[in-house]
Amino acid sequence: MKKIEILSPAGTMESFYAALLGGCDAVYLAGYQFGARSYAGNFSMEELKEAIEIAHLYQVKVYVTVNTMIYESEVDTFLNYIDHLVTLHPDALIIEDIGMFDLIHQRYPKLELHASTQMHLHNQDGVLFAKKIGMKRAVIARETPIEEIKKIREHVDLPIEVFCHGALCISYSGQCLMSSLIGGRSGNRGTCTQCCRLPYTLCNEKKKEIETGYLLSTKDLNTLEYVGELIQAGVDSIKIEGRMKRPEYVYYVTSLYRKAVDSYERYHKVEIKEEEIKNLKKIFNRQFTKGFLFHEDMKKFIHAYRPNHMGVEIGTVISVNHKEIKVKLCDSVSIHDGLRILGKKDVGVVLNEFYENGKLVKKAEKNQIITCKVHDDVKVGSKVVKTTDYELMTEIQNKLKNYKRKVLLQGKLHCEIGKPLQLTVTDQKHTVTIESHQVLESAHKKPVSKQVFQEKLFKLNDTIYQFEKLEIEGEEGFIPLSFVNDMRRDMVRVLNQIRTKRDEMVPQPYHREIQKEKVQARKTVFISTMEQYYELSKDIDVIYAEEKLYRKLKNDPRVVLKLSNIMDHYPNLKGEVLISEYGGFMHSQSVITNYNFNVSNSYAVRFLESLGAKRVTLSLECSKEQIEELYDSYMKRYHQVPSIEVIIRTRPIVMTLKYPLLQNLKEKTGYLKRNRDYFKVIQKEDHTDIYFSKEMKFDIPSKEGISTRIEKDVN
Repeated sequence: MKKIEILSPAGTMESFYAALLGGCDAVYLAGYQFGARSYAGNFSMEELKEAIEIAHLYQVKVYVTVNTMIYESEVDTFLNYIDHLVTLHPDALIIEDIGMFDLIHQRYPKLELHASTQMHLHNQDGVLFAKKIGMKRAVIARETPIEEIKKIREHVDLPIEVFCHGALCISYSGQCLMSSLIGGRSGNRGTCTQCCRLPYTLCNEKKKEIETGYLLSTKDLNTLEYVGELIQAGVDSIKIEGRMKRPEYVYYVTSLYRKAVDSYERYHKVEIKEEEIKNLKKIFNRQFTKGFLFHEDMKKFIHAYRPNHMGVEIGTVISVNHKEIKVKLCDSVSIHDGLRILGKKDVGVVLNEFYENGKLVKKAEKNQIITCKVHDDVKVGSKVVKTTDYELMTEIQNKLKNYKRKVLLQGKLHCEIGKPLQLTVTDQKHTVTIESHQVLESAHKKPVSKQVFQEKLFKLNDTIYQFEKLEIEGEEGFIPLSFVNDMRRDMVRVLNQIRTKRDEMVPQPYHREIQKEKVQARKTVFISTMEQYYELSKDIDVIYAEEKLYRKLKNDPRVVLKLSNIMDHYPNLKGEVLISEYGGFMHSQSVITNYNFNVSNSYAVRFLESLGAKRVTLSLECSKEQIEELYDSYMKRYHQVPSIEVIIRTRPIVMTLKYPLLQNLKEKTGYLKRNRDYFKVIQKEDHTDIYFSKEMKFDIPSKEGISTRIEKDVN
């Protein structure tokens, strides 16, 4: 059975050490720049160096995330950052930007690059594309079901990584513009405002209010009981979300998945205790879901009641006397526990002091009644949940402080009079042999005993190593013990060297020469009805239409098929086609790439052109100045006009959901209301599109060859 990798998050050095102690096989983290979690603590260059060196001592891999889209003005800074990173020897970089992929891949051909989930790879064709261009691993979209993952793994020889635990984005990753357009902070740039965790009101087509709550806030993914199915499906790496979580969370979640994987590999079943799941809920949960990965009931996928940590229920308020309450317990509590009393306005309490039967206590059990003080009004009957378990957190903190992950060694010490002592040691992957700097002599008095040899060689507490087994064979004799100590130190030094050795990488030149026809500026339009066709087709060079309308208009030579950004299967493609995801490259030799590719620099334009793109639509997050800078850099570097298209008017899709948001409505269209804004919702067969609340118009530079597009307002 293939060994599956447990990949843990680290947002700080403390979380990094927690992941190691929890038993991870690899860690993913970011520096201060270009990572998709800018609000995590993240790592300085000095910390990255330390983390990578320590991880490699443990034979744990480190993947550095550089998974944001890069603007032209940032490319030099980005490249300097990558050059520095490479000297630290990370095992791989996780990357989203297709232009920066091409630049790094050419500059460092031997550097392993992983396709970020931001690249929106959710089907076999997308993963085939990743393999074709030279990616060494694909991080699969969270929406991908286990059957599709198994199919991908059977048909594509490329390692795949799957999220197994933690927060879920409601939108396909890389396909969300909500934060950028509402809050001015881009999820594609690592500064997501988590708009999906805000309350919304669902309205029908007539804007009648139907339901209010946290309608886009998903429960947290938990696949502990399905670890065996992930292994059987051929998944190479299971990834825990949580670079913004506390070290205690990182440790505990990692340790449970370590236990699940080890128990399945050993006994062919997952053995996790009910108490461990309960502790997991205490540390952090928004309630749990098995996700799209294992076909969650859609009515159980969203937690509309609240978007934050739920804790575990421990009791009910049975009386209120001013600011003093009595709580009937259904679970135990301890001094310093953190509680939340649920209501229209939640009330938080830290149990620094509480009473049971009039007596000051430090612990109370199920069915007992405790009395404590609160600072806000609460109501009788309110549920009480524990959000911080002080004893559990203290226990984990003590482990993190006092315990050390050890590398187990097996060794054999050979003793022969007149020859140096010979110590052969293996860590199960490497074998080293160390000889003493002095020979073993005949003992004139008392020889050095096996027990003494063992005691000296076992003194490894200040290292990561520990002898699991040490055989001592041969003759008894005498050698000064300082030479035995030297052997132990030499053994540690050599093991450290061999376990951390990595090849140096020398930067190679970048080039991307392609033959291009003369670029002509096109006026294009995307339409969705025949009425729009008659209204907008005059003086238009290219008309984009989705499949049903395309069939009606295909006799018009200007009409180009527009594919959805969620394609499970591709139709038979002929002629030009507007694609919105990477799998489209595997089915057509004449493509135009849509704005969903998040293109924001000249390297991305050039690389997509080299793959067959006739025009490259730029990201909606590019300003006029950024487009101008991209254009000028392209001209300067390649001495050709870039084949780019920019959208000048649109009401864009800001989220693409697999979740059927309108499942409780008879209509297939409706609205999400936030404050005074109404976001159009259209539910399709396999996904749901949420549109921005208003039409947007973009100012673009006046440059030769730039094609422009209008997208007709969905409203």
